[in-house]
Amino acid sequence: MTSDRFGNEYAPGLPYARGDLIRSTQDDLTKLRAAWTTIKGHVASNGIDSVFNFSGLERSAHLQPEDLGLLDDELAPALYGDRLNALCLEHLGGDPDQHSVLISNRLTAGLLVSILTMVKPGETVIGVSASYSHPANVRAVKRAQGTLVDTVGLHGFRQALQEHPTPSLVILTRLAVSYEILPISEIEPIIRLAKKSGARILVDDAGGARVGPAVFDQPRTLELDVDVAATGLDKYGTIGPRLGVLAGNQQLIERIRASAFEMGIEARPMLYPAVVRSLEQYDPARVRELVATTKKVGGELKKLLGNRITETPVIIQLMGEDVLEIAMERADLKERPVMPIEATAALAMLLLRDYGIITVHLAGIPPGTAALMIKFVPPETLARFGGARKLALAINESLDQLARVIGIPQAMRELVLGAPPVADMAST
Repeated sequence: MTSDRFGNEYAPGLPYARGDLIRSTQDDLTKLRAAWTTIKGHVASNGIDSVFNFSGLERSAHLQPEDLGLLDDELAPALYGDRLNALCLEHLGGDPDQHSVLISNRLTAGLLVSILTMVKPGETVIGVSASYSHPANVRAVKRAQGTLVDTVGLHGFRQALQEHPTPSLVILTRLAVSYEILPISEIEPIIRLAKKSGARILVDDAGGARVGPAVFDQPRTLELDVDVAATGLDKYGTIGPRLGVLAGNQQLIERIRASAFEMGIEARPMLYPAVVRSLEQYDPARVRELVATTKKVGGELKKLLGNRITETPVIIQLMGEDVLEIAMERADLKERPVMPIEATAALAMLLLRDYGIITVHLAGIPPGTAALMIKFVPPETLARFGGARKLALAINESLDQLARVIGIPQAMRELVLGAPPVADMAST
């Protein structure tokens, strides 16, 4: 699919159309800074408990008292490195005799350096998932000067191999950006076919590394017999920091490590204690708990918004087109005033402004979807907010607020991007 429900063509490398309000990654960053300003105001006025992280992401550094004096780029790897490697390999199902580990500065960086290492200019890369590859992979293949052929499921992958029988790399995404999951009945033949074609296999297992085994009883990533497994430490049972974990074939990982150090995108070793603590506390039961809580919120939202709520096996979402349509209906507008991604951005800012709710939309640069996603909701955070019904009502009331401003360009700009820069003000 290359256009949305309104007929807007998707921007290059993204699964949605850009608009006049959010035109680029620079605008995404301006929006993020505006969100930080709002968070700062909430905390200043009402304390840290007035902010509720419903993004499904946890990006802090959890440390023990004995760790604090060892946050040093030489001491930390020397004293925590062996434990870190063992925990990472256990987490991903690796074998220390066959596999090595690299910690990268964000998963996006890990995917980038992996793809740059494995793809030469002009080579073909096949992406396969339940919906579409993450923009991080799309951009990385472009930077490597390769050609990405993106496919859906086993059937789409087979068709792509018929047209491109010798890809250099297959990027398999177990849990897609849309939060649909590839069943093991498709994953296993995809891997067999990829190996038969001579391609290396990179698994972008950002959340799938935990959701696959914990919720769907699938193998851990390296148990799938792939070349490189990549996941993040900030989601779905792991608790931060925001780093990437790469593990795989020893010789290949060492090549990737060398490139990562050359480009300066390896993680600071002083963060290794936080990696250790994140993986030590991981429990698959927590993933199942987060999914169950999310479904409670989904049940309450469906009472208010009906079939406008889209459900996957693990999350719920309000698609960008639906956000825009609901706001237009409530505002009695016939002509589309903004793009779906901009309507969702405004809704996310209203939730933050009025209720202190942080959604994943604010964290993505750029967002991987135009949808407002409710995912992996911590039960303790939901209880502190007041429960599933109260959260559902907050979303519905914010849609009412969106309807009041969606047709007013200046109000939308100030809501999403904050106060205009001095230069902009001077030119008006």
